[in-house]
Amino acid sequence: MATLIQDSFNLDPYSDSIFLFSGWSKDHYKCLYFDGDGFAMLYKRLDNGKLQWPKNENEVRNLSQQEIRWLLEGLSIEQPKAILPSSKGVF
Repeated sequence: MATLIQDSFNLDPYSDSIFLFSGWSKDHYKCLYFDGDGFAMLYKRLDNGKLQWPKNENEVRNLSQQEIRWLLEGLSIEQPKAILPSSKGVF
């Protein structure tokens, strides 16, 4: 998976990032993370439901923590009714 991240997407698998992958059925996913001295991989198969994974399997997205939580809870990462954070400075 680290080679796929590096060769297919031109990303650094050793960076401080979590990489998520899902199969066609979208009822399972893999998570890859480099923790400084090796790779950690999580595999999860959902017993009930499917992920609302983005449609384009070749698309790479940088997700916020909120979007990751939505995705792993079975929600779409594009929530039309969510209140988005303000781009204005804090008072």
